[in-house]
Amino acid sequence: MMRTTPFLLVLFLVLGAHSLSAKKVLSSAEFPALQCSLTGRWVNDLGSNMTIKILNANGDFIGIYYSAVSVTTKKVKVSPLLGSQHLNQPTFGFTVRWTFSDSITVFTGQCFVDDDGKEVLRTMWLLRSRVENIKNDWKATRVGYNEFKRLE
Repeated sequence: MMRTTPFLLVLFLVLGAHSLSAKKVLSSAEFPALQCSLTGRWVNDLGSNMTIKILNANGDFIGIYYSAVSVTTKKVKVSPLLGSQHLNQPTFGFTVRWTFSDSITVFTGQCFVDDDGKEVLRTMWLLRSRVENIKNDWKATRVGYNEFKRLE
């Protein structure tokens, strides 16, 4: 089995890090068109936490994700996330490459402001796990839903 972690790290550094560092980073104050700002700390309905650290002028962002749920017996570790947000809309998507398993999850969603004025991220996700052969492909992808609220 080929380990993809070094390859993904190099790919991120070549493609992602350059674009994140080469452009102006936006703060919440400079981003008035959106009701929601993705930057900051979030917790979902299952207790998983994520921190979105940087949102640049193109809407690209990076962060970390700590899952509270797992089907692995290995210790759950912090995992990197990389995503993008539509700048003129509150829609976004991001990918989490799990550091403790041979799987990857893509999230897509929208940021809302609820009746109490609190930001809420509503997401759908696909989790793809590695399987040994094509006959087991049918069980390799799971679908789910999470709601994130800002940690204060």
